Amino acid sequence: MDRRQFCLSAAALAVPPAMYGATSLPPPDFDLRQIERARVLRLADRALEQAPLPLTSLRAPRSPGSPHDYYSEGDYWWPNPNDPTGPYIQRDGYSNPEKFVAHRDALIRLSLLVPALTAAWRLTGEPRYASHAVQHLAAWFVTAESRMNPRLDYAQAIVGRNRGRGIGIIDTLHLVEVARAAELLRSAGAKIYPVDTQAAVADWFGQYLHWLNTSENAKAEKAEKNNHGSCWLLQCLQFAQLSGAREWRNTARERFTQVLLPQQIDRAGRQPLELARTKPYSYSLFNIDVLSTIAHILSQDGENLFLYQTADGCSLKQAVAYMYPYIADKAAWPYPADVEYFDQLPVRQVHLLFAGQALSQPQYLALWRKLDPDPQTGEIIRNFPIRQPLLWFA
Repeated sequence: MDRRQFCLSAAALAVPPAMYGATSLPPPDFDLRQIERARVLRLADRALEQAPLPLTSLRAPRSPGSPHDYYSEGDYWWPNPNDPTGPYIQRDGYSNPEKFVAHRDALIRLSLLVPALTAAWRLTGEPRYASHAVQHLAAWFVTAESRMNPRLDYAQAIVGRNRGRGIGIIDTLHLVEVARAAELLRSAGAKIYPVDTQAAVADWFGQYLHWLNTSENAKAEKAEKNNHGSCWLLQCLQFAQLSGAREWRNTARERFTQVLLPQQIDRAGRQPLELARTKPYSYSLFNIDVLSTIAHILSQDGENLFLYQTADGCSLKQAVAYMYPYIADKAAWPYPADVEYFDQLPVRQVHLLFAGQALSQPQYLALWRKLDPDPQTGEIIRNFPIRQPLLWFA
């Protein structure tokens, strides 16, 4: 990036009119670069000390795949006390601490490091941040000895029951912000991000996008009506954007407006399928973050999808408005508390930022600013995949 390019990008972020779907400027004191600067540089400086940790460096003893295949085990499945060597049984909402999650932890680690490094590069223009991000991308998606296979056949397996499930595809939701970072890093220049490496990364995500639309596991995940269906769509949308499948945007918009919104949000703004779970608060926050990110990306085409209403009058705007008072005052939550980690929520939910801008609601932005941007508990991090807002500006 030359000096002129850097100055132009800095100006765009200092006064952010280019947020996708924006209808007005944020409050005068809402300078996202300054809000995020110290935090991002702190995270990025730590990230500079972290070497890549691809899947091939982590053995998965129960995996039926190769060392290049991602493998994880279902969160809420436990050994049967009446049959300790038999198939696992479900305890919805209660995470089994003995499940294999080393691959998922490594993927989440990647999703923490690469976006932070990319955000720091965007803030400062310093090549060292971009170069280190590219090292991680190459290890995971390019280098033959260490690259992950672009498929998820063995995700969230249940011991004694199956080798992997469609709902395991939610694990790669953490690649969404990695893919966004890879998209932005293209402007760092060929010395930092070689053209052949860029092409190989884009090709990996293109192959994975194909798998997400053709495999039986992926078809099952696409058909899920709750947050799993939302996560499938967000992944496809961002991976298509990186891999150059621009025609996918129309498909994504149609599914978002004609399928996800009608089946997930009621006229009061509630999310009934998430409220029915044993973690109604967590899942409601998580799903609205995902839906808002989809709307944020698609709204760059000129339409503000936060305002879109279904034939029954349901909208993302209503869903954000419904959750807002319970983020501001969790004690007012009218449903049962989550069975786990309720006291550690909310965190800096990204839908408050996206909707605050798109709907001209400064109170959403003010609340977002007050919340914890960097939770430390693994389960909270897992359900908080969009963490670097500086990456989501044009």
